[in-house]
Amino acid sequence: MSSPIRVLRGVLSALRPRQWVKNGLVVVAPVAAADLTNRTVLIHTLYAFLAFSCTASGLYLLNDVRDKQSDLAHPAKRNRAIASGIVPVAVALVLFVVLLVVGGLLAWVGGTDSHALFYVLLTYAVLTMAYSSGLKRQPVIEFAIVASGFFLRALGGAVASNLFVSNWFLAVTAFAALFLVIGKRSAELQELGERAATHRRVLSEYTLPFLQSSLTLVASVVVTTYCLWAFDVSSTGLSNVHHRVVLIRLTVVPVVLAILHILRLQERGEGGAPEDLVFSDRTLQALGLVWAVLFFFGIQA
Repeated sequence: MSSPIRVLRGVLSALRPRQWVKNGLVVVAPVAAADLTNRTVLIHTLYAFLAFSCTASGLYLLNDVRDKQSDLAHPAKRNRAIASGIVPVAVALVLFVVLLVVGGLLAWVGGTDSHALFYVLLTYAVLTMAYSSGLKRQPVIEFAIVASGFFLRALGGAVASNLFVSNWFLAVTAFAALFLVIGKRSAELQELGERAATHRRVLSEYTLPFLQSSLTLVASVVVTTYCLWAFDVSSTGLSNVHHRVVLIRLTVVPVVLAILHILRLQERGEGGAPEDLVFSDRTLQALGLVWAVLFFFGIQA
């Protein structure tokens, strides 16, 4: 029997706090609108972050319970707390319910009076549970379900403070999320090879050429929609409300270079999932820093 300390450590690892960086997407809309320094917007954004963090961690627990057997076939995931038996399934399910309730309450009280944040979070939870229940085995459809998690986080950050977002902003977010998902599947297929289907059944429905061509297709859409957002001069665009529009448009350069860099690594079999590359690849980190500097100064009126 595991000691209480070991179980606690297992629970903390099963909550996947490293994955909370994804919930940082809730700041994208407030930052783009140059409103994050507004105290009210900052508070709403913090509530959104906490709500998604609690809900996502709860859903990770549920997913790990469902995937316990398949995780045992994965060289790394078999060491996860639930798959290895450190955290009992019953404990994981109780925590799943508690975290979903806490996340829902945070979204209900932390958003605007319309409670739009709560409904976005509810949509995220329903889609994620549907994914865990069977949609994860549906090729291509599972791309959209996983990508919706990234998209709904960014949308949640906008609706939490009732901020306007342009159509191009939503398009960039949606297709960038799809790019991340397809890149992750490609990395898994390359890493696991013949054992891929035992880890994730849907991988048996994909080939590496298909995933790489899909990645290239979606990357093209990401670049196109990002350029349309950055160069939008209409009254509904985000970029036109800032005084340093040229700097916002220059952010296209590091975005394109970063995508090309990821595609090069993927094709050579040297890259992991795009979201993991953020933590390990120096070139990608440098391009991200350049983008952040240009964007930061670009949104300063």
